[in-house]
Amino acid sequence: MSGAFEKSFSDFLDSSQYDQAAEALFSMVRIAYIAGWKAAGGDAEQMQKTPELFLRKQIKP
Repeated sequence: MSGAFEKSFSDFLDSSQYDQAAEALFSMVRIAYIAGWKAAGGDAEQMQKTPELFLRKQIKP
């Protein structure tokens, strides 16, 4: 990308507009995660813990 683009993008990342967008995105992801957690039978006590991510092993055909 051009230097003008990179400067403009950097300025955006440093702006309050970006902070607001990041907060909104985080909220949407959290709401979706909670809905999935509850749909899978998770309870509120377990939701307080930090989620752990597990990588699935690739299944070879």
